[in-house]
Amino acid sequence: MNANQELWEKGDFTRLAETMRESGTALISKLGITKGLKVLDLGCGDGTTAIPAAKLGALVTGVDIARNLVAAGNKRIAEEGISNCSIQYGDATDLHELADHSFDLSITIFGAMFAPKPFDVAKELVRVTKKGGRIVMGNWIPGDPTLVAQILKISSSYTPAPPEGFVSPMLWGVESNITERFEAAGISKENISFSRETFVFSGPFSPADFVNRFRNFYGPTMNAFAAAEKNNKEKELQKELEDLFTKQNEDKSNATTSIPATFLLVTVKC
Repeated sequence: MNANQELWEKGDFTRLAETMRESGTALISKLGITKGLKVLDLGCGDGTTAIPAAKLGALVTGVDIARNLVAAGNKRIAEEGISNCSIQYGDATDLHELADHSFDLSITIFGAMFAPKPFDVAKELVRVTKKGGRIVMGNWIPGDPTLVAQILKISSSYTPAPPEGFVSPMLWGVESNITERFEAAGISKENISFSRETFVFSGPFSPADFVNRFRNFYGPTMNAFAAAEKNNKEKELQKELEDLFTKQNEDKSNATTSIPATFLLVTVKC
């Protein structure tokens, strides 16, 4: 098992994905998806964006590296009686099981950005997308003051330095890096565009309870707490995250959670 697969199979991302459903559906509704469109959802998890795309009539293939999420996604698909969507195991850096120019639209929302070898990811996305098709990425932005970038920033301060050669997934949130990666895959700069959008995490629980979901089910945060516990700093990490979640929660009673997070929406014309 490679390190990326191990990270995303470590917890149970479905417990976080439950808080992302509404925004996932809203995002998909803006992408001009029509009946019969062939869609790839790369790093799809348990179907937060794949299932809404299928409900719009697209023929959806989801790919994820975490086998537990592949199983959870296919279970959701079966329970909803959806016949035009399936999720399979795969690695964003090597989509050898997918033929060249197979998809009208390839999307990856907070998915492929976490794969290693970003130039390979860009190359594979371009390869499997039809000429005249589109690639749409949703990527978190480094240094952004909103939720996810700050979770990752705080968590990294409690973990050991990454190994030599490690490329931060947050660089997928830097426009110049994205342009360089897709240009290396044969896309001209003029065919790459960017906008900043908002994704809302919401659930019927307090910010402190939401922190515990990250602590117990989100691989990067689980690793941060494991490292913090070795240094007797888990209480400090817990407090930092609870303060962050409470400050950014739009329900000031803190009876429920509704936290917006800014991300970079990337559109590539193939």
